[in-house]
Amino acid sequence: MDCEEERTAYRFDPVDLAQMRLLGRLPAGRRITVMLEARELAVGLMRGRLRRQYPHLSSREINLKLLKEVNRAQ
Repeated sequence: MDCEEERTAYRFDPVDLAQMRLLGRLPAGRRITVMLEARELAVGLMRGRLRRQYPHLSSREINLKLLKEVNRAQ
């Protein structure tokens, strides 16, 4: 990687080992519930940011922008 790529490359935050241990103790169904709740929070935060950026757009248009953003991240 050159210097420019290093500055723009996304770096994950360090893994919280204590949190991972706590999640590992949960039953599988509860771990999935926690994951889905975290996803719901993240999507809600993204949707709120888009609403502030584009207050004139309808909910449908905000959702389409959200989908484009999520697809681009993949």
